[in-house]
Amino acid sequence: MIFETIITTINTAGVPHVTPFGVRYEGENVVISPYKPSTTLTNILATKNAVMNLTDDVRVFAAALTNRQAWQLLKANQINGFRLANCLEHVELALIEVRDDAVRPQLILQKIETQHHQAFSGFNRAQAAVIELAVLVSRLHLLPIEKIQTEMQYLQIAIDKTAGENELLAWTWLVEKVNQFYATQIPEKKH
Repeated sequence: MIFETIITTINTAGVPHVTPFGVRYEGENVVISPYKPSTTLTNILATKNAVMNLTDDVRVFAAALTNRQAWQLLKANQINGFRLANCLEHVELALIEVRDDAVRPQLILQKIETQHHQAFSGFNRAQAAVIELAVLVSRLHLLPIEKIQTEMQYLQIAIDKTAGENELLAWTWLVEKVNQFYATQIPEKKH
């Protein structure tokens, strides 16, 4: 099972990086598999730390993928790093193993501290739709436009029926990103 989270890391100069990340668990450990090259991979290998943030504020997912700022950061408690100020829970992590791979190495991280901040209110279909579109946006360069359009049309149903203000804003940001991406693509010449 993969769980969608926000991973915060810092570089060797202490500059934070915030990004959506699917994680999985091996027992008590957290496993992430960043692509090479990536800022998250570089930062974790350099500092040996990360913070996993569990949030239901989908604006954070959308903002991180669209170069917007929709979060505040606080210092982590036990590691050198940052956590989201507005999250349900954060887990401070330390790198304990690297399983190298030419494309996506697996980083095994041990939980150092877990802190609960807010109650989970329940599932919302619009939040799930925004997360799904965020995943698609992160793969625009890999997927055909027809797949993206078909998925967006289906996900729009949940947005129309169940979205609140935060979900609508996040959805708008992601749709703009999709439109911008395809507006810059050079159409293939037909012979």
